[in-house]
Amino acid sequence: MALNKSCIGREYPAVETRVTREAIRDYALACNDDNPRYLDPAIAGGIVAPPLFGVTVTWESLLRASGDPEVGVDVMRLLHGEQDMEFAGPIRPDDLITSRSRIALIETRATGEALDIELTAHNQHRDPVLRAITGIFIRGARRERSAPVAGAAEPTRPAGEPLLVTSQTIDRDQTVRYAQASGDRNPIHVDENVARMVGLPGIVVHGLCTMAFVARVMVDGLCDRDPARLKLLRVRFARPVFPGQTINTLVWSDGEHAGRPRYAFETYNPDGQAVIRGGIAEIARAQGRTP
Repeated sequence: MALNKSCIGREYPAVETRVTREAIRDYALACNDDNPRYLDPAIAGGIVAPPLFGVTVTWESLLRASGDPEVGVDVMRLLHGEQDMEFAGPIRPDDLITSRSRIALIETRATGEALDIELTAHNQHRDPVLRAITGIFIRGARRERSAPVAGAAEPTRPAGEPLLVTSQTIDRDQTVRYAQASGDRNPIHVDENVARMVGLPGIVVHGLCTMAFVARVMVDGLCDRDPARLKLLRVRFARPVFPGQTINTLVWSDGEHAGRPRYAFETYNPDGQAVIRGGIAEIARAQGRTP
């Protein structure tokens, strides 16, 4: 059954989430991130959440939109295709985060259908903390899968030598820990039998977990470990990542956008195949630093 295009523009009721220091710590450790800004209560300025922690406080809003029976999402054919996140402000312990979701796009493609869900979140002071677009792809019938996807050409790898190359290893139990910390308990990430039933070779790593690993590359390598400087992260998920794999992220300078340094990046599996294509990050300059 096709997605219901009459649902485009539909908005869903707000969801409130109280942030705890324990939830921030658990999320950081579930992503193997030991940045003291997420863990040490004595650090100057106090604890802040990792950039991708925003997925935990918008998760229920995402489910309200993607699980709306009138939209008609078939979860057995669902793929997380793209993710675009703008980090408007820090999330801190004791914050009360209000999130909302909206069906931003439903579009027919050659091999299936695209669904974009817009997520916004602000804190108790009504300061925005996050805006995200979750891009979902609903696969078509098997006979259609080899057809080209209209308007979705493969991004071109940046030219020249990368500015930064970082290797990270996914733990064998990464998906279990991430499911607990993030709230995303889709069984394809924790149940071998379910993963194989939907056509996967085995348990796959959450796309947002892979994205959190990439965010750490940016924060550690480009932001002097200050997560507040990461302002935008955009990815296209190209292939699944599997527990136990080592992924390699390559980063290139890509000029400026809106007065901020911009970087292009891609992430590869051990076979040299891209698992993230067309990645974009925007970084705020350190205070007091001139262009």
